[in-house]
Amino acid sequence: MKKKVLSLALVAGLVLGLAACGNTNEGGDVNGSAANENNKDLTEITFVLDWTPNTNHTGVYVADALGYFEEAGLDVTIVQPPEDGAEIMVGSGKAQFGVSFQDYLVPLFADDNGLSIEACAAILQHNTSGIISRAGEGMDTPKGMEGKKYATWDLDLEKATIKHVVEADGGDYSKVELIPSTVTDEVTALQSKQVDAIWVYYGWGGIACEVAGLETDYFDFADISPELDFYSPIIIGNGDWMAENPDIAKAFLSAVKKGYEYAIEDPEAAADILCEAAPELSKDLVVASQKWMADQYKAEVEQWGYIDAARWNAFYQWVNDNELSETPVPLDTGFTNAYLE
Repeated sequence: MKKKVLSLALVAGLVLGLAACGNTNEGGDVNGSAANENNKDLTEITFVLDWTPNTNHTGVYVADALGYFEEAGLDVTIVQPPEDGAEIMVGSGKAQFGVSFQDYLVPLFADDNGLSIEACAAILQHNTSGIISRAGEGMDTPKGMEGKKYATWDLDLEKATIKHVVEADGGDYSKVELIPSTVTDEVTALQSKQVDAIWVYYGWGGIACEVAGLETDYFDFADISPELDFYSPIIIGNGDWMAENPDIAKAFLSAVKKGYEYAIEDPEAAADILCEAAPELSKDLVVASQKWMADQYKAEVEQWGYIDAARWNAFYQWVNDNELSETPVPLDTGFTNAYLE
C-alpha cells in the first residue's frame, strides 16, 4: 500500500484541478448524477478511496454488495481519488466521505484553507504501520537501521518519525542511509536488495511478504512510542455536509459498520466480495490480509469506528512539540464520534 502524505503546496492546485476529475466507475460523474432510475429515491453519496482497493476498504464494499447502503436509503458510488486528492475531494464537497490517515491531515488541519474535513470513524483502532526488512539482517529494532538503506519519500513528518524511533532505541539516525523511494512492490524491492527497510502497513505490505514466502523482520511504530499510535486509516467526511445532514451521515456510517462487522465475522466471505469488486487483486493476498485485519478493525473496543480523543491529541501534540507543522495543529478538533451508532 503506497504511503502518500499531502503537502501544503498541493492543496491549492488540487482544489483548482477538481473540476476535471470524474468518477472512475462507469455510468456517472463524481456526484452520481447518472444513478440508476431504480435508485432515484435514494440519497446519492460519493465515497472516495485513498488508493486502489484493498482490505482497508472491505467494509464499504461489503455494505455496497450486500445492500446495506440501499437498506439505509443510500446510493453510494465508490471512486478512486485523483493524485493525492481524497482529502481535497471531501474537504471541497466533491465527495461526502472518503478514506484518509491521521498523519495525512496535518497540513490541512494546521492551515486555514477553507476545506471542511472531519474524521468520523476509525477503520482500524491502531496504527499498524512500521518498518519491514529481510529477516536476520538486524533490523528487528529501529537501531538496526544504522548503516542500512531506507526507502524514503523525503517528507518531513516521515523522516521525523524514523528519527524518533531510531533514537528512542538508542540508535544514530544520521547513520541511516536514505534512498529515494520507488517502491511499488515490497516483495520485489526486498528480494532484489534494492533497499533494506521499507515503511509498510503490515495488513497489506507485510502480509504480501508472508504470502510470497519472504521471511522478514518487522517492528511497529506504535510499539516504540505511544504517540505514534495514531489513527490509520480513518473515514473522513465533509464537516459542513455532515452537520447539515446528520441523519444521512449516521445512516451511512451505520451501513459501513455492518460491512466491517461482517468482515470481522466472516473474513473469507468478505474477501470474496472485495475480489469480485476488484478482480485485479491477488485472491491469496486478499484472503490472508482479510483474516489478519479481522482482529484489527475493532481490536479491544466494543464500538467499531470509535476515536479516542486522548490518542488523537497525543499524536498532534507530538507533531506540535517537534515543530513538524508550520503552524500548530489544533487539539480536540478534526474528529467526531457524533455520527456513530
